[in-house]
Amino acid sequence: MRLDKFLAESSIGSRKNVRIYIKEGSVKVNGQVITEPAIDINENVDVIEYFDKLVIHPGKVYYMFHKPAGCITARKDEVNKTVIDYFNEVDMNGVFHVGRLDKDTEGLLLFTNDGDFEHHLMCPQKHVEKKYFFIALGSLTEDDVNKLEKGLSIGKDEPLTKPAKINIIRNGTYKEFEKEMDIKKFYNIDSNRYNQPVVSGYLIISEGRKHQVKRMLKAVGCYVIYLKRVSIGGLTLDETLKKGQYRTLVEEEIQMLLKDL
Repeated sequence: MRLDKFLAESSIGSRKNVRIYIKEGSVKVNGQVITEPAIDINENVDVIEYFDKLVIHPGKVYYMFHKPAGCITARKDEVNKTVIDYFNEVDMNGVFHVGRLDKDTEGLLLFTNDGDFEHHLMCPQKHVEKKYFFIALGSLTEDDVNKLEKGLSIGKDEPLTKPAKINIIRNGTYKEFEKEMDIKKFYNIDSNRYNQPVVSGYLIISEGRKHQVKRMLKAVGCYVIYLKRVSIGGLTLDETLKKGQYRTLVEEEIQMLLKDL
């Protein structure tokens, strides 16, 4: 493992900062000052010190989190509750979220201190699929579905979206959905608009642009009122996790994600 990566994963600082610490001569490997950040070390054998204090690598960790709506994907915030605030029982120093979900979006969010794992999942060239369940005001025609599946424009000076996959679960009216799904908790309209069309389904994308699912559906005339990420690659959200709960990924799940890449 590279020395700068080892120190960053051990919560000494960001990869950028630990490179500065190393070049300033603040780090020793087996008693010798090392000033080259890219040097390879054996994290299981070599003795690493920062300002003469032993640095212990925590090992790699991987968490699945069921994100509730209303919290933001960040480490800290002066106003809003963050996803990190839910991790009260584990040390989250050096652990970061893999990608992000909007404040009002629920579902699967991963956390790790493994930079390579995060890079593989988020790298655009890897085309890792993310599956979302949505409820939206509006309706989707066959032409709309074709546009979503072939790629469409969602912003000026942006390239077309990559081809997506969509599976419409049902079309109906707000009144019909309200009875079945209690969608009033997501979006409440005046009773004289109860016949407004509503559509639900799954959208699978392989990109991660800002507000992408909402913008794609808006481009075909639909306004998302509920959004939940249900899977990343071959990993599906564990529905035994209540909103705000998390668990460690098992080895099979980690390997499955890496295999998908």
